[in-house]
Amino acid sequence: MAVEKPEDFYKVYAAFKRYQTPVLKDKHVKWYDREFWVPARCGPGTSVLEIGSGTGEFLSYLNHKGVTRFHGVEQDPEAVRVMEPGLESHVTVGDLWDYLDGAGEPFDRVVMLDVLEHFTAAEGVRLLKKIKDVLRPGGLVVVRVPNMGSPWGGIHQFADLTHQSAYTAQSLEQLGLAAGYKARAFLPQRRGSPFRRLAEDCLHGVLSRILTTTPIVWTANIIAVLEVDGGG
Repeated sequence: MAVEKPEDFYKVYAAFKRYQTPVLKDKHVKWYDREFWVPARCGPGTSVLEIGSGTGEFLSYLNHKGVTRFHGVEQDPEAVRVMEPGLESHVTVGDLWDYLDGAGEPFDRVVMLDVLEHFTAAEGVRLLKKIKDVLRPGGLVVVRVPNMGSPWGGIHQFADLTHQSAYTAQSLEQLGLAAGYKARAFLPQRRGSPFRRLAEDCLHGVLSRILTTTPIVWTANIIAVLEVDGGG
């Protein structure tokens, strides 16, 4: 396989990611409730578009929550083939830009989980601007990326050779401003048992007291909630 650019690594992406059908567990529901549902102020009547839906875990979550209108866009048909049965009817397989050009009725929320880092910063601005065409007035965009403001973010950022940009909370805000958005919130992605989360909190608390420069969010991944700037 010839490799001349980052996109060439997508040729082995299915094998690299070891695609399998996700099983939505109670812990996943709690994670998405904390990181998406509550901060994005969602309800069953909230329409949601997921860009880069992968094997469909988040779409399965939306279905579980009783969301009546949800849709995913995914470029890799191999990922869609392993989705939970029935979800594939909610997914457009193909080019993202083509979909955004003709998406039709807009959505209340647009979600990108572990997606934005696969674009260059300039492409990220273009993407966020284009998302405005499919976002209802007052809608929100929720993104999750590796957190390079954290000492632990590199474990995700450098684990995939298709990643083309890296973000901290500050640079996410800068990206959003360039695309005409303002940041409503930056949130941690909390994982692990209650004991591990408590231990992390204690460690981060100590580090915050002894270091002169500390991140806005300590966790290895960071979640940003963006809204269109009325002046942008």
